[in-house]
Amino acid sequence: MAHKVFISYDHSEDAHYKYLLQAWSNHPRFVFEFDNRSVQTAINSEDASRVKAGISSKMKDATHLFVIVGKLSHESDWMNWEIARAKELGLKIAAVKIEKSNISPTGLLNIKTSWATSFTQARVIEALDNAVVGYE
Repeated sequence: MAHKVFISYDHSEDAHYKYLLQAWSNHPRFVFEFDNRSVQTAINSEDASRVKAGISSKMKDATHLFVIVGKLSHESDWMNWEIARAKELGLKIAAVKIEKSNISPTGLLNIKTSWATSFTQARVIEALDNAVVGYE
């Protein structure tokens, strides 16, 4: 069975990792979902509720949330919201730090996040396979 994975990443810094995941998406073990609507919308704007509804719809179809932790991820209100929403929906959560020194978004801490040890196809698959719901 394929994992249906919603990807959370900082659009301003880490879009090239999204493109790499898209290149891997023909792998039979997972299907990646992306949503770019939050890119130009402030999380506290009037348009945010429409964007959140669209993102939630895609997340409801997912089994996993995969978080790409870049340099600015911990500052992203959208990423923090997506992590919180994934917890509400009962998604399994996996993540990878692009650089070891990157700060994790707070929502990934003190839960059973499944961490990929590097951004390679094998390690991402391993992290997704090992992910559990661990924040109840």
